[in-house]
Amino acid sequence: MMQNIPDLLQPLGLSLVLGLLVGLQREWAQSHVAGIRTFSLITLLGTASALLAKEFGGWVVAASFVGVIGAAAIGNINDLKKDGRGAGVTTEIAMLVMFAVGAMLTVFPAQVSVALGGVVALLLHAKGWLHRLTASLGEKDVRAIMQFVLITFVILPVVPNQAIGPFNVLNPREVWYMVILVVGISLGGYALYRTVGEKAGLLLGGIIGGLISSTATTMSYARRASKNRSTADSATVVIMLATCVMYARVLSEVAIVAREAFWSIAPPLIAMMALSVILASLMLMVASRDPVKLPEQENPAELKSALFFAGMYALALLASAAAKSSVGPHAHYLVAALSGLANMDAITLSTARMVATNQMLPSEAWHAILIAAMANMGFKAIAVAFIGGRAMLGRASTLFALKIAAGVGVLLFWPHAA
Repeated sequence: MMQNIPDLLQPLGLSLVLGLLVGLQREWAQSHVAGIRTFSLITLLGTASALLAKEFGGWVVAASFVGVIGAAAIGNINDLKKDGRGAGVTTEIAMLVMFAVGAMLTVFPAQVSVALGGVVALLLHAKGWLHRLTASLGEKDVRAIMQFVLITFVILPVVPNQAIGPFNVLNPREVWYMVILVVGISLGGYALYRTVGEKAGLLLGGIIGGLISSTATTMSYARRASKNRSTADSATVVIMLATCVMYARVLSEVAIVAREAFWSIAPPLIAMMALSVILASLMLMVASRDPVKLPEQENPAELKSALFFAGMYALALLASAAAKSSVGPHAHYLVAALSGLANMDAITLSTARMVATNQMLPSEAWHAILIAAMANMGFKAIAVAFIGGRAMLGRASTLFALKIAAGVGVLLFWPHAA
């Protein structure tokens, strides 16, 4: 029975992801029998065998299962012979998988077998890189990965997929999708931080800070400048760069949630990001080029943080719907200003979602997002002035004031086309 190629590749892809996940944990725990590559191959073999069983019968799965048991037995025997340092069973499992690949060639499109064979070759060739990767992970890193898996693959499937609550705007499944999106972006920044270590250049420091949290980055570097005034210029550069990344983050969220309306929303936000890039570049030209020691970053995949963001997003969505329903469209701008004070993600995603569901015009959306961004920058400017003291007052606060003034100009004079 012929199937579509995507229908065949999807279970194989998910199988690979799950095998890599379990294998990573076993590799990190220094299991001598099976690690990241072996577990990946075993799960691929299980999926391939199940696909073949649809054509040749259940004996294929049974034979593969026996093969895995035999390979595991070989690994344990080797482990005993070598004083607990087994040679592993990767080659044996790879042989079983390639047997299944050969059988798949007779019943499925050739592209599926070629893709699976290519994955096997890459896994075998990437031995050194995968071992180095897992060896470099600390307990905190493994916990972050596992918690992201919990948020994405364990919690998401059981979250109800229907509208609840007042105004019919809250869908728990959609709320959790937004949580996964935001946590995924922050986790990418955290992974970059773990890759480059604590020391990085000003440019990379600002990018990483913006990906994880531009507000937290602002607070951290303002505090550092208050203790050491000589770092005020470099701290200002990192803060300004983090703000640039904040706009890039906002634009990417709009593109994902309200793709069809993106170019109706994005231009004024792109203009504001361009101004931020120019100001950051000017500061970068005069600041010290010494390496920046990045502050210790928190795990962005903590379940508590995810639940907190889910609450913020749901509240922003409800408040926006209530404001538009009872007061009028302009009341949403007040909600945006309040929501944007400390966090841009919730109001950006809720606003984009309202555009995607035809509850808000694109022109209203970019006004709301820009107002939220100005409130966010105002909050940061005040925080920098109080936390950073005189060392930061004449630098970052002035630059934030310029951005806010430019934002007011955009709000007043940008064409208000829908």
